[in-house]
Amino acid sequence: MREDGSAGWDEYAPFYDWENARTLGRRDLAFWRTLARRENTRVLELGCGTGRLLIPLAKAGVDITGIDLSDAMMARAIARARRLAPSKRPTIVRGDIRDLPFDDESFGLVMAPYGMLQSVLSDRGLAAVLRESARVLSPGGRLGIDLVPDLANWPVYRSEVKHRGRHRGGTVTLVESVRHDRRRGLTIFDERFVERTGTRRREHRFSLSFRTLPMRRMLTRIERAGFRIDAVLGDYRGRDWDERADVWLILATKNVANV
Repeated sequence: MREDGSAGWDEYAPFYDWENARTLGRRDLAFWRTLARRENTRVLELGCGTGRLLIPLAKAGVDITGIDLSDAMMARAIARARRLAPSKRPTIVRGDIRDLPFDDESFGLVMAPYGMLQSVLSDRGLAAVLRESARVLSPGGRLGIDLVPDLANWPVYRSEVKHRGRHRGGTVTLVESVRHDRRRGLTIFDERFVERTGTRRREHRFSLSFRTLPMRRMLTRIERAGFRIDAVLGDYRGRDWDERADVWLILATKNVANV
């Protein structure tokens, strides 16, 4: 299992947008667009994937750069970016978010959208991402983090049909299992996408691993990296967070004293 959490994402790429349309969709887009416009600065998206947020934000006039480690996910983002006017196209970079290939103080806002940081599977890796985010942020720059709520307590199940529908001229069914590695604090999704086109049937199997810290521990790690916590939100409209919230959002500011 790769510490950077990259295992499985290349295989997931052909199905990511299809599944996402049935789960989160663009429910978070207005939140990030509003934040980016309010900050009115150069933006970095960690784990831009297929461009689910990157492309709409670029289209809205945000000066945004996306970074990802999956070639297959990035290929979809690049294809989408090419359909935009040249002046609107985002910068898309392949790289490791634990070692960002950008100059110090290059951005005014760093975004880590839905579950991105939970793909980093160790304390050492998380500390590196937060440290690098602080490094590339300008003094007083903002950090936004969106976490999938309480993955560590998700129920365990085996071979459940989660979604079924049309896809690429045929049908696809997602059969999913969830298990926990309590020793490492991981939640592992074993995915099986079954494609049918006419009489042809293909299966795609892979696993995605996530690591979730309790909110208090996550906030402590963000503060240790040189940030001041500004807000902890429980939805995309700004409601205060509690442990039962459907959304776990953190907004923080880089401490000027640490520059």
